Amino acid sequence: MIVKNDARPINVGFSDLLFVFKWPLPALTSIAHRISGVVLFVGIAFVLYAFDVSLSSDAGFNELKEMMASPFAKFVIWGLLSALAYHFVAGIKHLLLDMGVGETLEGAVFASKVVILFSAILIFLAAAWVI
Repeated sequence: MIVKNDARPINVGFSDLLFVFKWPLPALTSIAHRISGVVLFVGIAFVLYAFDVSLSSDAGFNELKEMMASPFAKFVIWGLLSALAYHFVAGIKHLLLDMGVGETLEGAVFASKVVILFSAILIFLAAAWVI
């Protein structure tokens, strides 16, 4: 039996990044913070459109009220509020890290758990408020 001892790097595919590698919790919360920022950036277009429609006329305001009553619109509103809540809480964590708080591995893991806990509470409250 011949064993090939090759020191060349392996090709890493997208599926390897999702299913093979074990990502640490602080890395996942940091990536989710960036994703929530992108969601908020894209969501600004929907919010500006809603403001434009609501301020155009009385008929536009009533049209927007009808649109916001649909389940899809409530889901979009909840999604934007959820992204805002997570981005806010994770942003506070990043500010604390910039000040030197929680720079150890244990501190980063604890801070990530706190971010997930407080974000989950705020996301649940946003769902209760929107529905």
